[in-house]
Amino acid sequence: MPLVWREFQPIAAIATTPNAAHRLQSLSQTTGATLWVPESLSAIAQAQVYTGSLKAHVAQLWHHHRAFVFCLATGAVVRLIAPLLEHKSLDPAVVVIDENGQFVISLCSGHQGKADQLAKAIALQLGATPVLTGASAGLGLPGVDILGAPFGWQRGEGDWTAVSATVARGEPVQVIQEVGSTLWQEHLPQGHPFHFGFPEYTATNREESIPPKARIWISATQRQFSPESDLPKVQWHPRVLWVGIGCERGTSKQLIETAIQQTCRSHHLAEGAIAGFATIDIKADEVGLVQLCRDRNLPLRTFPAEVLRSVDVPNPSAIVDKEVGTPSVAEASAQLAANSFGVQGVAPLQVKKQIFKAEGQPGAVTVAIAQSEQEYTGRTGQLLLIGTGPGQLDQMTPAAQTAVSQADVVIGYSLYIDLITPLLRPGQIVEALPITQERQRAERAIELAQWGLSVAVVSSGDCGIYGMAGLVLEELRAGGWDGKTPGVQVFPGITALQSAASRVGAPLMHDFCAISLSDLLTPWEVIEKRLTAAAQADFITALYNPRSQTRTQQIATARDIFLKYRDPMTPVAIVRAAYRQDEQITLTTLAKLLEAPIDMLTTVLIGNQSTRTYEDWMITPRGYLGFDADITGLNPPS
Repeated sequence: MPLVWREFQPIAAIATTPNAAHRLQSLSQTTGATLWVPESLSAIAQAQVYTGSLKAHVAQLWHHHRAFVFCLATGAVVRLIAPLLEHKSLDPAVVVIDENGQFVISLCSGHQGKADQLAKAIALQLGATPVLTGASAGLGLPGVDILGAPFGWQRGEGDWTAVSATVARGEPVQVIQEVGSTLWQEHLPQGHPFHFGFPEYTATNREESIPPKARIWISATQRQFSPESDLPKVQWHPRVLWVGIGCERGTSKQLIETAIQQTCRSHHLAEGAIAGFATIDIKADEVGLVQLCRDRNLPLRTFPAEVLRSVDVPNPSAIVDKEVGTPSVAEASAQLAANSFGVQGVAPLQVKKQIFKAEGQPGAVTVAIAQSEQEYTGRTGQLLLIGTGPGQLDQMTPAAQTAVSQADVVIGYSLYIDLITPLLRPGQIVEALPITQERQRAERAIELAQWGLSVAVVSSGDCGIYGMAGLVLEELRAGGWDGKTPGVQVFPGITALQSAASRVGAPLMHDFCAISLSDLLTPWEVIEKRLTAAAQADFITALYNPRSQTRTQQIATARDIFLKYRDPMTPVAIVRAAYRQDEQITLTTLAKLLEAPIDMLTTVLIGNQSTRTYEDWMITPRGYLGFDADITGLNPPS
């Protein structure tokens, strides 16, 4: 299953008419959804049949699926799901497609259930129009209730509806961020209502400041909001707290959990900000601790005694040292775990060790808490290596378009980013780097994916042909990648030689090759050997990167090499910026190749001995008519 659809699984697709079933059939194959149809449509291939009423069937599926896709009247869907709706934080995404496949409506749980994202992704697959009715979508802003989702932040208390309404009205919202990534701040549209570190509104600064109408706290602190306050507030908790645990053998999960709860409460820390737990390696199988990690779906990091004893702690214990070979377990493991997730040096302790026992319960627990500089996302990162084709969106595959729209981050050369701007969605992190910084793009993409984000790395044409796919995979290999984490998927695109060929006819109908004239990464001596071999072997040849502002001689040398083995009248196509607004096409000959304007956006196609031109078209015979060299009506070289 493509990586971009995994976060919506499982998906139920439901149709009740033949037309609707056929509409959802191919979509189900693409998305991995299960297609459900009534008994009357049991002949539909690859569909599951439900019996009885659709209402009862939907109710049966409701709590076991993350998304529903109906090809059904919107009113009918509303009546089906109305009794099942609980809260937007719990309800699955619900998307409705009309039977003609023209519109994809995000009906329910648009933000937290990601119905908006799913609707847009499906629309790209179908060539339909997504209908997103949330106010934040119209403003180009991430929803307040999902802005921390890519980073694994946990939603805390607050009046989420009121704060969201404030954003929708465009009124100023104060953002106080104490921990966690600020990447989301750096990619907001102009004129956004968020104010970071917004000054308090006092009588002395009324002329200089507009009072905030709502507040967003982003911190590891647990705040209690007064119900009497007329300023709506919400809080996000990035997972930056690592809880070090030392415990006696046989300590119960209940006692460990109670100790953590009391420690957080007494120090005003949010349990939602806990990233994971840490201890000594001999406690890796401690039943109570393992159960706690499993129930909270949080990691347990363990360290050997010799590593723990290397950490300076405020409260070393000779007794602990005698028992397990290190004077500290809780404090040292908390600091080491936090340090491994982004902190340079030793991570600071937020809470020094606290010891807990409970009457009637076996064992004892020591708790310490350290804070990491970088939050734990809890996600497996993805690298989506995408070929965008020649530049027009309609020349880009639906799968590639969907991958761009679903990614948390989009990285690429600024020109390529500009060409795919309509695919970008509110809240995405978009990083455009100069054309010479390919390695930096790859390193940045890998860094973010290893952190847990889904990262789209875009290249023009096909990403695996003179694109970023090879470089990203090289960097992964050099870093000891296990081939699985982060996940990698390559999305092919129409490469430059195909784009150029399509604009002039069928010049690639026989054996061909591609050669880049850029000697930045390949010695020119090697390029010359390849040019000579291609010319001698009569390959139709596509020349990439033919001329830059500082590299002008290579195209002339390539022309001279081909003239040794090809007729001067061999047809040549020179195509610049294929399918873009400033497209230029020149049909000429090998002898006159240098007379046409050529730059880095140009692809040069040199025909073989059979290639001919006909009425402004370039054709290389394949041989289906029984002969290759001369076909009646084609213009041979004179």
